[in-house]
Amino acid sequence: MFDLEKWQEIIATLKQHKLRTGLTAFGVFWGIFMLVLLLGAGRGLENGMTANFGQVTNSVFLWSARPTQIPYAGLPKGRRITLKPADAELIRARMDDKVDIVAGFNRLGGWGNEQYIARGDTSGTFTVRGSHPGMAYLHSLDVTGRFINERDHREKRKIAIIGRGVQQVLFAPWEEPIGKNISIHGINFLVVGTFTSLSTGDNAVNEEEAIFIPNRTLRYAFNQVGWVGNLTIVPKPGYHASDVEEEVKALLRDYHRVHPDDQAVFGSWNMQAFYDRIQSLFTGIQAFSWLVAIGTILAGAIGVGNIMLIVVKERTREIGLRKALGATPMSIVSMIVLEALVITAFSGYLGLVAGVLTLEAASAYLPGAGTFSHPEIDFSTAIIAIVILILSGLLAALLPAAKAAGVDPITALQDE
Repeated sequence: MFDLEKWQEIIATLKQHKLRTGLTAFGVFWGIFMLVLLLGAGRGLENGMTANFGQVTNSVFLWSARPTQIPYAGLPKGRRITLKPADAELIRARMDDKVDIVAGFNRLGGWGNEQYIARGDTSGTFTVRGSHPGMAYLHSLDVTGRFINERDHREKRKIAIIGRGVQQVLFAPWEEPIGKNISIHGINFLVVGTFTSLSTGDNAVNEEEAIFIPNRTLRYAFNQVGWVGNLTIVPKPGYHASDVEEEVKALLRDYHRVHPDDQAVFGSWNMQAFYDRIQSLFTGIQAFSWLVAIGTILAGAIGVGNIMLIVVKERTREIGLRKALGATPMSIVSMIVLEALVITAFSGYLGLVAGVLTLEAASAYLPGAGTFSHPEIDFSTAIIAIVILILSGLLAALLPAAKAAGVDPITALQDE
């Protein structure tokens, strides 16, 4: 049952010592405020970093790194292993239960080498990459028009999907690039789509300065028929990329007759292992944020508890009189607990609101790209913060309430 007089009494008591109450409440406010800011900043950093991974975070990239260093099976050392489309077929056949995607990819001029691309009197240098039907999501692309299809691949069609950076150089702002031709090494390619990258920051800029053509077309048109530059492998759900990576390497070493201990012949980059390390880092950041913030909140709660002890001391005669007139220990305890809860809950709620508003302002004014993007906290975190508020208020009131409940009325009425 709501007791209006009790609440009026609590508010009046707090108003009598405004400065003391305000300074005490500020400790709780600051703890919750810092908790929200630290967790929100950590989430912003996590959002920015994970966005750079794109849509697929469990892929493995594998290439021929260096010649063999150990003689094996009657073959000398120094052999350069060339990856071929047959390697992708081998992996798909032997590991069909573990591997979702296995594809060989080529680049015109090799990794990172830009090519001269022309359209009429306009030209620029961009990377030219091969890809396969239905793999726009693997490259984290948002395509307008269309991507490569099965017929493009089968018939080795000369079609191209260009990035926004390519479009800005080769086409005027008012021009529609789809349906126009561009020249790659003197060969005309029909633009059938444009794309923007779903990654962020520098990764997005680099991706959008690329041109995708069917990988089969690239190999046959630019004298790369006998090899592929790298293999991209995506495991099926339930399989970690690290396990699949080692199994694929062992399979290729056996197939190409490479000594099992000659580990450096095939180079690889495991995106899932890197992603897991990033996630572990952010888990540590969140744990540290909670540790710091909860420590600050507990310090504020201790301050509230000290103030409530002073309040009990100052009101000893009043408490004694209440007990002499028939007040129960529970009513005395509830009075002290409610006062502590009012201070912690109100100041903590203000800290929560102030923290959320600060994050919203930062999210609105900071660019949503790079390594820091959209700082925020989720609803469950806010609920946990409220629970911490309540617990800190109860913690702050335990000792003062027990002291108030134990006041002897006779001794208290004699107190000066």
